[in-house]
Amino acid sequence: MFSIYTPIEIAQILIALFLSSCMIQSGLDKVFDWKGNNDFLKSHFSKTFLSGMVPMMLFIVTLLELIGGFLCLVGAIMGIITFDTSLIGIGFFVIAVDLIALFFGQRIAKDYQGAATLVGYFMLSILGIITFGL
Repeated sequence: MFSIYTPIEIAQILIALFLSSCMIQSGLDKVFDWKGNNDFLKSHFSKTFLSGMVPMMLFIVTLLELIGGFLCLVGAIMGIITFDTSLIGIGFFVIAVDLIALFFGQRIAKDYQGAATLVGYFMLSILGIITFGL
């Protein structure tokens, strides 16, 4: 099985599947529990300059998570079927941008543990992006 895919393609597909499951689940959680997420984030950012922007930030982060997640999922399927993983690269980029936005918000809210949790996902998305340059 592995002889028909390069190690780079295998890595891209596996990273894409991992990140897509994370991002799609997170995005759908925000869609289906919008009020709960909005209320939590309003409290989370209540003492910051971002407090009035929570609904807009929640919308943007949700959109980026879903777009990045579905790009990676569809890209992984296309990679398996057609050996074309280019869509995955776009998904990795969208996810990296989303994670930077999330990291920024966590740091502003002084949730340093939450910010630290995002670093692993960000590094994985950057590693995925780097595979397109090899």
